[in-house]
Amino acid sequence: MSLAAYCVICCRRIGTSAASPQSLTRWREIRNIIKFTGSLILGGSLFLTYEVLALKKSLTLDTQVVEREKMKSYIYVHGVSLDKRENHDPFSTVDVEDHECAVWLLLRKSRSGDRTARLEAVQEMSGAHHWQDYQYRIIAQACDPRTLIGLARSKESDLRFFLPPPPLPSLKEDSSIEEELRQLLASLPQTDLDECIQYFTALALNESSQSLAAQKGGLWCFGGNGLPYAESFGEVPSATVEMFCLEAMVKHSEISTHCDKIEANGGLQLLQRLYRLHKDCPKVQRNILRVVGNMALNEHLHAAIVRSGWVSLMAEALKSHHIMEASHAARTLANLDRETVQEKYQDGVYVLHPQCRTSQPIKADVLFIHGLMGAAFKTWRQQDSERAVSEEALEDEDRYTTCWPKTWLARDCPALRIISVEYDTSLSDWRARCPTERKSIAFRSTELLRKLRAAGVGDRPVIWVSHSMGGLLVKKMLVEASKKPEMSTVINNTRGMIFYSVPHHGSHLAEYSVNVRYLLFPSLEVKELSKDSPALKTLQDDFLEFAKDKNFQVLNFVETLPTYIGSMIKLHIVPVESADLGIGDVIPVDVNHLNICKPKRKDAFLYQRTLQFIRETLAKDLEN
Repeated sequence: MSLAAYCVICCRRIGTSAASPQSLTRWREIRNIIKFTGSLILGGSLFLTYEVLALKKSLTLDTQVVEREKMKSYIYVHGVSLDKRENHDPFSTVDVEDHECAVWLLLRKSRSGDRTARLEAVQEMSGAHHWQDYQYRIIAQACDPRTLIGLARSKESDLRFFLPPPPLPSLKEDSSIEEELRQLLASLPQTDLDECIQYFTALALNESSQSLAAQKGGLWCFGGNGLPYAESFGEVPSATVEMFCLEAMVKHSEISTHCDKIEANGGLQLLQRLYRLHKDCPKVQRNILRVVGNMALNEHLHAAIVRSGWVSLMAEALKSHHIMEASHAARTLANLDRETVQEKYQDGVYVLHPQCRTSQPIKADVLFIHGLMGAAFKTWRQQDSERAVSEEALEDEDRYTTCWPKTWLARDCPALRIISVEYDTSLSDWRARCPTERKSIAFRSTELLRKLRAAGVGDRPVIWVSHSMGGLLVKKMLVEASKKPEMSTVINNTRGMIFYSVPHHGSHLAEYSVNVRYLLFPSLEVKELSKDSPALKTLQDDFLEFAKDKNFQVLNFVETLPTYIGSMIKLHIVPVESADLGIGDVIPVDVNHLNICKPKRKDAFLYQRTLQFIRETLAKDLEN
């Protein structure tokens, strides 16, 4: 290019000087040739430069793409059916890169015929926090149901181990979730049911969303069947009807053959759709989890539960900070985990600790039984403060807890299995959840004892902790167990009891039934608490006769302050003399009946004395 320019300049200089015509002609030809040659050289140079730059750009490698190709992190399967992998070994012919060997070796180990090796594999997987994203996805896509459930029950497991649930089937044309839920309920057997199942089923099937919306006020005024729901179930009528259906479904799911019907008619998918829809409604979600937990009691349904994607949802729920949600998920996963759990947890029996797989050996059980109008979780919360609890306090469980047995006691005594039970109670028949239900203490104790025995209670040393009427249930269960040879382990392994304001000799509560509107028609439970109740006196005598030859350790706490019932009545529900069992220490505490089992703080006397009793009573068992 420089040479051509130089030639052009020289030619111009020559052209400006005087010369002969022949000479001018020759130089004009030379100049034309040089012009053409220069243009050709210049154009060619520009063309070559462009081609070189274009080629360089096309040959530039995207290192991120290369890395992705190497690590395969972009290949995701978002929904996998487990049908084809349950009885197939994918590891004998798998072709893997060197960096993938560790993952596939763990997968192969997880299918070993040696149970110990399988447990080690799951533990190693759950402890892996340095893997690439694709490695978690490989496990999610290739593991068997047993490994998947084990990972879900492992505390440190990464949620990337779990594929999203498969897509849900579309709703039928011109149908709604509410309508399909009703159809599912109607498809279940309606004969040979107890009165409560019939009641809930009829209520759900007969009430329309429009009538429920119209009756929300009317039920309160006239005392209709829907009263307990209409006053509390949110503002959306369809959600209210769904709650009726779910209440009935919970009852049906306690029957094995009905669980088969629920699964066969697409109930697992429909419940999952409802679960996702009502993310902000804990009451709906809890009932759904109760149904799935009941279905998990049937081992032949485990494959269907896993295929439908419920394990992924349970793994997420187990990590929830909400104790009720986590405990419901823990119950379902424990019922699915036949690798490490032999017990079965029926409806109303919740393990508060340990909720995950653990290497900590469990040496004893502590059972918590609530009283009238109580619940498995709320009864055992920390005492409510008059001041609002700050967010910092909520995050620090030592400062505030919604269930002190799960947080404080589990941390102070990690070798304990802590169980809390739940059963329905009511102060009056017209406010009962099931008006046709008339359950005596004797009936409830038989039902509860059966559930607890299925959960393995009696196989280890046991301490019973109870509040109010719950203490009467404990006494009745032990008296009945002492008469049945198959329940002898429950008696032999009972080490002690803690009673929080238990009315061993009756309560003033029933005496005020006429004056308090909530007790206008006192329930059977309340009637049995009256001081002149023959059943209560017989129970006290039978228990003392049975316990006199046993070396039970007993601790009795009793309230000294009255409790407000409603806004008008102030009542000392359990006086000191009634809380005295006749065995063990009686400790008065300056709180009311509701707060006798709710310590103010972890360092409060109520909790520290309870902890001391548990440690001393189980000292020998915990040392072994």
